[in-house]
Amino acid sequence: MAQPQQQVHVHTTATHRYETGGANPPQRYEAGGINFNNQPQRYGGGGGGFSSLFPERGPSASQIIAVAAGVPIGGTLLLLAGISLIASLIGLAVFTPLLILFSPVIVPAVMTIGLAVAGILTSGAFGLTGLMSFSWLMNYIRETRGIVPEQLDYAKNRMADMADYVGQKTKEVGHDIQTKAHEAKRTPITTHDTK
Repeated sequence: MAQPQQQVHVHTTATHRYETGGANPPQRYEAGGINFNNQPQRYGGGGGGFSSLFPERGPSASQIIAVAAGVPIGGTLLLLAGISLIASLIGLAVFTPLLILFSPVIVPAVMTIGLAVAGILTSGAFGLTGLMSFSWLMNYIRETRGIVPEQLDYAKNRMADMADYVGQKTKEVGHDIQTKAHEAKRTPITTHDTK
């Protein structure tokens, strides 16, 4: 008869001791569903494994609405992106030979049209700048219209005062010259000969 083989099982627990002398409970080491303490693997609660990837409760109503609205919109946008890519490739395949054949005509035409558009835009910009400058000048004149008459009246009064002053001085100088001329007529001029 064959003798049954005896098997030896060693169960180890890892304990850590703190400096205060207390001990932690045994630690379980798990990696990818493997339990290193030879304890049965739990797949229900918070133990790890496959069930830890999903929350215990189901999705909320807002998440369901977001998915229900996002899937059709995202699918539609993805479909439109695919259609536009295919249309672009077909258009490129069709129009590339035509562009190569007609490039001696198309390139000068595009340059002419581009220069014409640039000229029109430039003239429009210059015209708009001129109108804005003229508008600013008119607004400035309108704003200063109340100030200008006062300044003009002040300047007119100063000019009138200056004209009166100059007129008075001119009369005084003229009178002085006239009196000196009369005095010169009254007194004979004597010449002294030193011969």
